[in-house]
Amino acid sequence: MEYKDYYKILGVERSANQDDIRKAFRRMAAKYHPDRNKDAGAEDRFKEVNEANEVLGDPEKRAQYDQLGSNWRAGDNFRPPPNWAGKASQYNASFFEDIARHGFDANGSNGGGFSDFFETLFGGNTGFRRAGSNGFQRGEAGTTAEVAIQLPLEDAFHGARKTVRLPSGESLQVQIPAGISDGQKLRLSGKGPRGTDLYLKIRLREHPLYQLDGKDIHLELPISPWEAALGESIAVPTPAGKINLKIPPGSQSGKKMRLKGRGMPGQPAGDLYIALLVNTPPADTIEQKEYYARMRSLFAWNPRQHIA
Repeated sequence: MEYKDYYKILGVERSANQDDIRKAFRRMAAKYHPDRNKDAGAEDRFKEVNEANEVLGDPEKRAQYDQLGSNWRAGDNFRPPPNWAGKASQYNASFFEDIARHGFDANGSNGGGFSDFFETLFGGNTGFRRAGSNGFQRGEAGTTAEVAIQLPLEDAFHGARKTVRLPSGESLQVQIPAGISDGQKLRLSGKGPRGTDLYLKIRLREHPLYQLDGKDIHLELPISPWEAALGESIAVPTPAGKINLKIPPGSQSGKKMRLKGRGMPGQPAGDLYIALLVNTPPADTIEQKEYYARMRSLFAWNPRQHIA
């Protein structure tokens, strides 16, 4: 797979902090979003921007990407534990050849060596957790494992069927229910180590248009001065599809409109909040500048009179 410079795609320096990356993602995603940009290639750029943010927006993936450079492969989910390189070097090829040659005993171990190897390699924490404990103990009933899956907001809103790769290497089709929340866990009975339960932790990707607050969805909607002053019915994107929103005459920038029950599905469903942002068009031509000058003389209005 061809190496992609995710920093270049988002237009940030390699030294950029996570806040800079978040702002750059929102700016680039809004620029190339298919609902806003109909230019040829915009959709491909939008996908690249999302791919870049998925890696750089995750500190662990970003660290791996920075370390591997051109050897990075998009979609890799492996996250090396601390001191991975140092600990892995303690085990040479003959160790693995010995395991392959002699196999495992009836308890699924090689005299303790195989499991001990992983416990040593991962610093005593294999990623499995037992309820009420911070460690994973071999052969103990009641152990559980947890894996994370990232979802776009649209999949969480509508529900989706996803293929999940389990720690065992098995692939499983999982139905994601509509309205699932960030951080929520789904229990997969019997899919964990040695037939125990596996918990699937949901992580929602950052969206270029919508922000989540619990079950509520927030959207910033740019409008023109004449739409704000005169009122207008305009098409607005929502996770459920486009709607016609009536802007009341005399609306001011920052005004919030609440659409009850239009947020994330649930019992009860969340609300959709739309914040109006009045954008002023640039005056690039002589005629446009003259028009603004006429407005200045026509309106005896001072927007700062309350702070004068």
